[in-house]
Amino acid sequence: MIQSIDYYAVAPPLILALTAGLVLLLDAFLPHRPYVRTALGAVTLAGVIGALAVVISQAVRTGDPLRTFCVPEGLLGSSRAVIGAIVPPVTEPTASTTAVAPCSFVVDDFTLVFAGLALAAGIVVVLLSAAELSSGDIPVGEWYFLLLCTLAGAVALPASRDLIMLVVALELVSLPVFALTALKRYDGRSSEAAVKLFLVSVVSTAVMLFGVSLLYGTTGTVYLDRIAHVLRQDGAAGRGLTPGGDGTAYSSSLQIGYDLPAVVTVAVVLVLAGFAFKIAVVPFHAWAGDVYQGAPIPVAALLSVISKAAGFAGLILILVVALGGQGATWVPLVAILAALTMTVGNLLAMRQRHAVRLLAWSSVAQSGYILAPLGIRSDEAMNASIAYLVFYAAMNLGAFAVVTLVSRRAGRGELDDYRGLAFRSPAAGLAMAFFLICLAGLPPGLAGLFAKIVVFRELLGGGEGGGGGWLAAVMAVNTVVGLYYYVAWVVRIFTPAAVTGGAVTGGAMVGSPVTGSVVTGTPATGSATTGGAVTGSAVTGSATTGRALPGSVTTGGVVTGSAETGGRGAGWIPASVAVAAAGIVAIAFSVAPQLVLDLVPAALIAAG
Repeated sequence: MIQSIDYYAVAPPLILALTAGLVLLLDAFLPHRPYVRTALGAVTLAGVIGALAVVISQAVRTGDPLRTFCVPEGLLGSSRAVIGAIVPPVTEPTASTTAVAPCSFVVDDFTLVFAGLALAAGIVVVLLSAAELSSGDIPVGEWYFLLLCTLAGAVALPASRDLIMLVVALELVSLPVFALTALKRYDGRSSEAAVKLFLVSVVSTAVMLFGVSLLYGTTGTVYLDRIAHVLRQDGAAGRGLTPGGDGTAYSSSLQIGYDLPAVVTVAVVLVLAGFAFKIAVVPFHAWAGDVYQGAPIPVAALLSVISKAAGFAGLILILVVALGGQGATWVPLVAILAALTMTVGNLLAMRQRHAVRLLAWSSVAQSGYILAPLGIRSDEAMNASIAYLVFYAAMNLGAFAVVTLVSRRAGRGELDDYRGLAFRSPAAGLAMAFFLICLAGLPPGLAGLFAKIVVFRELLGGGEGGGGGWLAAVMAVNTVVGLYYYVAWVVRIFTPAAVTGGAVTGGAMVGSPVTGSVVTGTPATGSATTGGAVTGSAVTGSATTGRALPGSVTTGGVVTGSAETGGRGAGWIPASVAVAAAGIVAIAFSVAPQLVLDLVPAALIAAG
């Protein structure tokens, strides 16, 4: 028997995979010229936009969800199940239940929301990558190939409806990130971050696979909806299974009866722990700070949004679709993990003085906010988590885009580099302040405020039987705590930088990649020098500390208008475009939050 393939359903990941292969071939056969770097970036961006266009076309179509890689009818419903056979769910015999075969790939509203989010974020990451690659220190072809592979996994994962495809898609998201982190050659911090990320990911995958194997062993099927039916007590009697000691019957496709509550509980805990590593949930969060700081900034942005979105997509599918009947086990655990994550993440962020490291721990705290709605018994909880994730993606990507832009001029990455940014570069300063205010949930950053309101409303509703009040209180306290470091960063942006003795203190210079340097040994004729600072003289080929700047002009010891050919000053155009794109989306979400809420309909995941 042959499985039919719906190529329209799998078109987005297929386009990304084909584009990845094309980029690798072009990089191998095109001559190494400066224009090739731009050409490969353009091809990558075109592939991501093309995949997003297909996702949009799938979203506007009407009709049933798209399904492919389904079990052929001849393998369904055999009277004597063998290894690999599928036991159909036992429900009342209706036309709808008998017509739907289990499928590995389903394009429903849930898939479209996460795929659109990953691809929209992918566009921003590609732009940030163009800025990062402008220095020439990183192999361009390999970078874009790995980035496209990660996006292909992020698009395929929310469509996965069996355990095998879910694990494969999740690893397709994770594995290329190791190499992306280490592609910055001769950088010890990047290599260290790559090793830490690799070890943590391998451990998390092993833990998750152990839980997945237990689920398969106890149910005899890899399909998520079939796992839910096998574990559901109501269906046991209909299949004529032998009940366990507590009157509850479970069975696998091998038709063997089990008394399985303890085994299922262990499986649930292991799967939850595995995904907790992926999304940096406390106590599985320790890797985040070092990895974000050591990785190139576009990779940090990818980890904070695309990888996190993929991890949450897989976690929601496992918990809601496959283990929905085991809510009594995982709901309290998720609530405790959410409270710990938002608290620890905020406390760690308060102590940071490095911009990317602060955003890393802030991202951990945001994971707690996203996870919180899943810690109550409510059918709408999943929708609140997804809505918050969409809001968060726009705000966090914008912050990383501004960090990329500032890092072209100031290589330290410290928070003090942002002192006076609103005066040196008003557009970047205002954009960064807006993104930080959004993340804090303060006006005029209404996107963050609406995101938190969506979660608070769900928690205060309490789900079935209440119980979300204490989690709402914890979130309220942490929201106030988070105001400290976000507002402190904004204050730095609007605080003028001190100028002492011809040197800029705590600030990056406009249009120059040199931060806080004093021009020495200037061979300018007739120039006036005061206290070692060159005042108002045009310096040709002046020597600065560790770097030569052709044609730079120094005024009061501050270098202005200088450019470094092919150095850290390059790449500001794509970074600026990324800032503008993220800013437009964040402003749109602030003005019309219904744009996000309409993306999350009442029934996201297709049944069956």
